[in-house]
Amino acid sequence: MSIRHGLLALLERGPRYGARLRTEFEARTGSTWPLNIGQVYTTLARLERDGLVVQQGTDEAGHVLYALTDDGRAELRSWLIRPVERSNLPRDELAIKLAMAVGAPGVDVRAIVEAQRGYLSETMHTYTRLRARALAEAPAHRDEVAQLLVLEHLIFRAEAEIRWLDHCEARLLRLAEAVATEPPPSSA
Repeated sequence: MSIRHGLLALLERGPRYGARLRTEFEARTGSTWPLNIGQVYTTLARLERDGLVVQQGTDEAGHVLYALTDDGRAELRSWLIRPVERSNLPRDELAIKLAMAVGAPGVDVRAIVEAQRGYLSETMHTYTRLRARALAEAPAHRDEVAQLLVLEHLIFRAEAEIRWLDHCEARLLRLAEAVATEPPPSSA
């Protein structure tokens, strides 16, 4: 999700000032995506420049309020219905690390897999505890449900990566067995 579209979504609920947008963004994402207040105001300035938001006076504390324009509402609707493309994925450091480790002499790739699996298990337990705590509070508000969706995504993502690590470990074992049964290279 882009910060740009996240702020547009929050402004759909009515005019907001920058610090409130930051707080609501972090609450909605389960505090998994902390924002710098400078990012918020820089993004608001760009949205204003692009005609997607306008300044709409100030509140009683003197904070400048921002509101969606019709173009901003249209941009938000377009973004919400557009599928998230997964074809241009960022490079995954873990996949690259394992690929490089397989060919590196003297590297115990299984130890790398185990270390990552342990880290993911701890992370998944943390997210699961946060999810349980959120569920115990009987989520009824859309911000609480949004936070649950983000936490559950993180849990499922960690589970998927653990499954992938299990697959890697099985493949590495098959490779080790195949290498062990290969005849030594002949010296002619």
